[in-house]
Amino acid sequence: MLMLEGVKVLDLTQYLAGPTVGRLMAEMGAEIYKVEIGPSGDPSRGLPITEDGRSGYFIQQNRGKKSIGLDLRNPESVGILHDLIRKVDVIVENFGPGVMEKKSLAWSDVQKINPEVVMASISAYGRESPLSHKTGFDWAAQAFSGLMHMNGERDGPPLPVGIGIADVGSGVHAFSAIGYALFHRSRTGRGQWLDISMVDAMFHNHDISLQGYSLTDGKFRPHRQGAHHELIAPFGTFKGPSGYIVILTLQPQWKNVCVAIGRPDLELDPRYREPKDRGARQDEIIDIIEAWMATYPDNETILNHLDEHRVPTAPVMDPVDAINHPYFRERGMIKEIDDPVMGKLTIPGFPLRFSDQPERLELVAPTLGQHNQEILEQVLDYSEEKINELKASGVLVSGPR
Repeated sequence: MLMLEGVKVLDLTQYLAGPTVGRLMAEMGAEIYKVEIGPSGDPSRGLPITEDGRSGYFIQQNRGKKSIGLDLRNPESVGILHDLIRKVDVIVENFGPGVMEKKSLAWSDVQKINPEVVMASISAYGRESPLSHKTGFDWAAQAFSGLMHMNGERDGPPLPVGIGIADVGSGVHAFSAIGYALFHRSRTGRGQWLDISMVDAMFHNHDISLQGYSLTDGKFRPHRQGAHHELIAPFGTFKGPSGYIVILTLQPQWKNVCVAIGRPDLELDPRYREPKDRGARQDEIIDIIEAWMATYPDNETILNHLDEHRVPTAPVMDPVDAINHPYFRERGMIKEIDDPVMGKLTIPGFPLRFSDQPERLELVAPTLGQHNQEILEQVLDYSEEKINELKASGVLVSGPR
């Protein structure tokens, strides 16, 4: 049995942050009713590589969901949404500021319709905050949270992380919070509202910045460190004969590094004995290690040698390297799927491994409005006559993609 089997989710999301929640819940067996706004549905259907009006981006985030297409300009669509709210356990939304309120779908409205429902709202700055009126995307959350400030070279500009870390990170936070809210409901019978901010999710990643600043009375100012940690060495990215390698050395591993590079004398050298000493002479250590690496024919030989000496290392791989590495395939993180429109494509696999949770290989992303009839008929128990009236009045939206 799948862990979330029987859990019904109303998915009022688009793009990435919100769809991440439904994607994970679908993998665990939840039934997802994805509401797509007419006339075109989720805008991610057009991003960035498409075929017949369908995109790999949309497919990756929406496998296993059932699509109902609605023209939200029509007042009857709100009635359908209210009926769905009565039937579901969870609502997820990531609309812009004010949209849910205009459609009578704010938490204050939802509570009256279904007091047991768990509702997760994902936004850039939070629904209840002094900046709740601001719209924002992933890079805005990276910038405002201080994350972007920490990324890049010391003397260079702040750089964004080149993947949707704030979108996916806030989606994973919401996914986790929903699980606990459902557990709480099982004990109390009460639903609750989860106000998830992309900025908060990113701000939570600061491991040293805040306490470092406060414990030094402001003398320590968090800043970009570039390819190497400024206080610990060797701890950073090193150039090898065939690409880059990360070497991560704390005090217990320093002896191992010295032996591995054929310089056991460095361990007791007073210039490098303590972490602060090595941090102060970091450039010297980088030169020593990269000169040693240059004597090898390739990075793989270096990595194997360092592994033998129990030095924490990793190759710096690009996504194509990762796709072809046996680790990711054996862990199930490379998923080859066969989409009925786009054919075979590769997506990341499900990252959570449970001892008693079967993998769902059969999941397929829906076409726009593919499940209009099924949801209205089987979930809401609408009559055929009523469904035909909704079709005729243009409330329902569907499409080939």
